[in-house]
Amino acid sequence: MIRTLPNSRSYSIGFKVYIALFFVFLFAPLLITCILAFNDSMFPALPWKGFTVAWFFGDGPEKVGIFHDQINLASIWVSFRTAFFVAIFSTVVGTCGAFLFEQEQFRFKQLLYFLMLAPLVIPGVILGISILLFSNTLGMFFENRFGIDIGLLRPGFWLVVLGQFSFITTLVTLIVSAQLKKFDYSLEEAALNLGANRFQVIVFITLRFLKPAILGAMAVAFLMSFENFNTTLFLVGSDATLPINLYLQVRDGSTPVINAISFILIVGTSLLALLNLVIQRDRSD
Repeated sequence: MIRTLPNSRSYSIGFKVYIALFFVFLFAPLLITCILAFNDSMFPALPWKGFTVAWFFGDGPEKVGIFHDQINLASIWVSFRTAFFVAIFSTVVGTCGAFLFEQEQFRFKQLLYFLMLAPLVIPGVILGISILLFSNTLGMFFENRFGIDIGLLRPGFWLVVLGQFSFITTLVTLIVSAQLKKFDYSLEEAALNLGANRFQVIVFITLRFLKPAILGAMAVAFLMSFENFNTTLFLVGSDATLPINLYLQVRDGSTPVINAISFILIVGTSLLALLNLVIQRDRSD
């Protein structure tokens, strides 16, 4: 729609209806999920049976709330730990990768850039299977040849971290690189001329400029790791992450406790987004 041109009444009404339907389609499932978290029913679906908070605080034999559900609480903790390490590793390596690709042209730069983007193109299922087969083959080689059992190569927590790290790092690199392209390198030259060494320039000039992008990339890496399912499914061990645990519950039949978990996650992420918006607005003022 071109704002400067006059529009007919029917066009304006149609445009507003389209926007309304778009947001209804986007948020209606989330709203229904949040409402069903308080449904006094044994099934995570309609019809509505009445209001209850038992799926949050219940400790009875029939209704066990999320705060008393040790299996789901354990899976949330596993997802949080996984996302924490993935976010840290991806941010450090991705930021270094952004510095690398913003350097002057060097040999095989385009090839390396293409290889970096490959994990984003490959489906998560294929990536998970490939990492699993590679780690199993490598683990069997060390065990048969040297008699060494490397636990890192078996399905489990650290293999999930490495699997998610393999493609989330690429996103961090792209986010930081986009911000780095806007950087005025004359600031570095001025700092060097004033007596600062290279380390001081990077810490106090370059990284300070990149701080919003780095923090944003870290947040994206954390959220992507927390909700990842396709790759994690093939690499997880006995300690399942939250998406894997919820999938197993939905497949085998569950109670509205999964709606309660969804409600907590939706409200939590919304509050974090609102807090970030307020902080950014205060900084701009």
